[in-house]
Amino acid sequence: MPENPYLTGNYAPVDDELTTFDLNVTGSIPPELNGCLLRIGPNPINPDPDDYFWFLGNGMVHGLCLQEGRATWYRSRYVRDDQVVAAKQWPPVAGPDNPLQLLGGIVNTNIMAHAGRLWALIEAGNLPVELDSELETVGRTNMDGTLPGGFTAHPHLDPETGELHAVVYSLFWTHIQYLVVGTNGCVRKSVNIQLPGLPMIHDCMFTKHYVILLDLPVVADESIPASSGELPFRWTPGYGARVGLLPREGTPEQISWHELEPCYVFHIMNGFEDDQGRVILDVVRHSSFLDLSTQGEGSGKPPTLVRWTVDPQQTTVQEQCLDDRPQEFPRIDERLTGKPYRYGYTSPLPTVPEIGLTKYDLKTGRSETHLEGRHRTFLEPVFVPCAPDAAEDDGWVMAFVYDQEKNSSDVVIIQARGFAAEPVAIIHLPRRVPFGFHGNWVPSSSFG
Repeated sequence: MPENPYLTGNYAPVDDELTTFDLNVTGSIPPELNGCLLRIGPNPINPDPDDYFWFLGNGMVHGLCLQEGRATWYRSRYVRDDQVVAAKQWPPVAGPDNPLQLLGGIVNTNIMAHAGRLWALIEAGNLPVELDSELETVGRTNMDGTLPGGFTAHPHLDPETGELHAVVYSLFWTHIQYLVVGTNGCVRKSVNIQLPGLPMIHDCMFTKHYVILLDLPVVADESIPASSGELPFRWTPGYGARVGLLPREGTPEQISWHELEPCYVFHIMNGFEDDQGRVILDVVRHSSFLDLSTQGEGSGKPPTLVRWTVDPQQTTVQEQCLDDRPQEFPRIDERLTGKPYRYGYTSPLPTVPEIGLTKYDLKTGRSETHLEGRHRTFLEPVFVPCAPDAAEDDGWVMAFVYDQEKNSSDVVIIQARGFAAEPVAIIHLPRRVPFGFHGNWVPSSSFG
């Protein structure tokens, strides 16, 4: 039996939780950065190497706290679920019951602050888990009883209203659900949408007038039990692929659907409406995912950055390739979410670290690369403006990075307007941070 790739190298779990204070720094941390850089990913506690899949590992949060030019602490903490507390003989996870719960309530995909609360997130039915400011699990949350089921791993904050927009699915539903979470942390709007099947929907987006729905051909496979350790979805190109435009205050009957070639998208860089009323979506496009015919989860073709143009008056989507280099985890200055924007940032795939972090100028079509040697693999970049009213791209790009030669991890802080230059600071972490999924910068003022 070949070795499980998701249990080796920097995919492998770390042994346990850790707390370290006053970390070593090369360079100077900008004193304006006061808060925590947080990220989350799988850290399986008792994995079976014969069938473990990366997406299904128990969650662990990694946090780096910066204060007045110092790296004051690093913490790693399990996001407690039923499997973790049983293995560790810890008290049960507090919070409401969840009839949609899968795999003991694991949460491993994103972490963000909203309405004075810190939430760890996952999709497909499990409830968010609230954490405290030291990353300890408080308990599962249904948003004060307003959350109809589970939540999503990829909500997006509207910078105009301060509300979260989310598209949710569950293996126990025959519909998907569009939710709006208000500034008080409670759901204020819920819309159920019937689709021909049950697609895996990782991301969504909104623009001035629309919510963007992705109905793509990675769909639930009923032959795989939801309680198994296998991801219960399959690449099904015959299902078709389409993008839906739901008016932001509209009904499901008002959705317009626009077809495109079968593909899969985990992440949307951003979306906006142009001066002709067309919706522009910049996405990382995968040729397929969970395609059994290729003996792996992908198609062998790397994911690439493309632009989709969706005309509400047309039935098909127009596609333009922006960059054919393999990449993922696109991010922007999130003050411009849903609006016209100029700059975006992506990270390389772990299998091609030599590509480095990439910064795109979508106005000129140019790109810049930040490289530190092929032995250093960057995880998802996060942009932090230097001030609330700073211009786009006036700030820093922060990222965790894995150093294969040292088998350790750092956090780098890069001046966004000097992207290809050396980092302004490298914070040396006490141990490696496994490859994971998402994270965010949380200013000190955002903690409740």
